[in-house]
Amino acid sequence: MREALMNLLRLKDVQRQGWVNAGVPSPESVAAHSWGMAVLALKLCPDDLDLTKVLRLCLIHDLPEVIVGDLTPRDDRSTKAADEHAAMKALAPEWMDVFEEYEAQATPEAVFARRLDKLDMALQAMLYQERTNLDLKDFITSARKTLGDDPLLG
Repeated sequence: MREALMNLLRLKDVQRQGWVNAGVPSPESVAAHSWGMAVLALKLCPDDLDLTKVLRLCLIHDLPEVIVGDLTPRDDRSTKAADEHAAMKALAPEWMDVFEEYEAQATPEAVFARRLDKLDMALQAMLYQERTNLDLKDFITSARKTLGDDPLLG
């Protein structure tokens, strides 16, 4: 049991590859991103959605990256879905239904969690731009494909 728990916590050591590729010094981990999504969920979750379900989606959606790593849109993603499903089964099969709900965008909560995923990325890009000379507008533009003209993006 201890080894299984330690495997889950290894997500704290997986850096967000997009930030690494963009040259961000000391980029956040995938676990920090999931935490960011969860905090945004606490602040923004509409009353008609199940907040507990949204939080579960936020915290579980990237767990397979402990094994497969954080793939970016520029990476070969041809086996991503199969690899992530296999990784999820190995890490936490009891949460497979939550992972599949997110991947399939099967519920309003899953759709909202995906929006939080993109919002967290865009806001993090803005934070990194404030402290570096990096141009990270591509991350914000990418988020806008999902979020549209969300006023939180300014």
